[in-house]
Amino acid sequence: MVLLAIDWILLLEKLVLIVVIVSLSLVVAMYETYFERKIAAFIQDRLGPDRAGPFGILQPLADGGKLFFKEEIIPNTSNKLLFILGPCLAMLTAMMTSAVIPWGSALDIKGRVVGLQIADINIGILYVFGVVSLGVYGVMIGGWASNNKFSLLAALRGASQMISYELAMGLSLIALLMLTGSLSLKSIVEEQVNSGVWNVVYQPLGFLIFIVCAFAECNRTPFDLAEAENELNFGYHQEYSSMKLGFYLFAEYINMFISSAIMATLFFGGYDIPFFNEAAHVATWGPNLVALLGTLALFMKIFFFIFVFMWVRWTIPRFRYDQLMNLGWKSLIPLALVNMVVTGGLVLLKQNHWHF
Repeated sequence: MVLLAIDWILLLEKLVLIVVIVSLSLVVAMYETYFERKIAAFIQDRLGPDRAGPFGILQPLADGGKLFFKEEIIPNTSNKLLFILGPCLAMLTAMMTSAVIPWGSALDIKGRVVGLQIADINIGILYVFGVVSLGVYGVMIGGWASNNKFSLLAALRGASQMISYELAMGLSLIALLMLTGSLSLKSIVEEQVNSGVWNVVYQPLGFLIFIVCAFAECNRTPFDLAEAENELNFGYHQEYSSMKLGFYLFAEYINMFISSAIMATLFFGGYDIPFFNEAAHVATWGPNLVALLGTLALFMKIFFFIFVFMWVRWTIPRFRYDQLMNLGWKSLIPLALVNMVVTGGLVLLKQNHWHF
């Protein structure tokens, strides 16, 4: 009976954590749209949204209400089942990747240690890649089911782009895994916390390749070839309206949020606070306050990367499609392979204690 009670408590903990993370992801994605417009306005010397609420802070709610109450249009010639499934799949895969991210160390609630991670699995990075690769189907299904040639062309662009850049992204992470020796995101963060040195110090080239591939995976400028409005009318979601369109747009911003969280976790210590000895302050401040400060530090890193995503969008022009493919296959993949070989050699030297 005691074991059964503990299992129910654990299940309740995980359900609460899932609800909190999903709600937080949606709120962050909603206000990313606001800050994107504000940052674009600042770069272009404009005001941006300033009508709905003070400083336009309620603009995302107005945009969401507009999408929610718009007329639902499904083309007569479309495959209706797949037409509905496409945006649902895009949204689902965007949300699922947050399950293995450690959002903080742990809370102590009445003597019970509550981890701030939905699932600490020992193949966390493989799980992320598996779910992200499924996101391609959301784009492909939506473009094909629309029965529109422009949507199909955009979906083909998006799918080939994602597949191409996933290779370089995966190769860049192999070098990181050689150093950490673990696929668990929690273990990777704890190693950075214990050593006091972030992985970006050891893998600057790997991080550079990863962030470029993250731009391509999220369909962000300069890699937004799947949504090139001036070439493909509107992209793979041209025939969508109402909340189906909203799901596609929200999925992009959630992917941006999760990509930033993964970059902060893998390369920048996750919830590690720089120049701050967490273990020394647990005794005086308590574990809960230290854990919440770590979570705050993680979100500050995430918001910095989100700002970089937006800054690049309104600064750099879009690539041509041949340039996009050349960069992925002829530059990033060879660089990632070289980085992997060099890292493997250095790890081997260290293990065998060879000295020059």
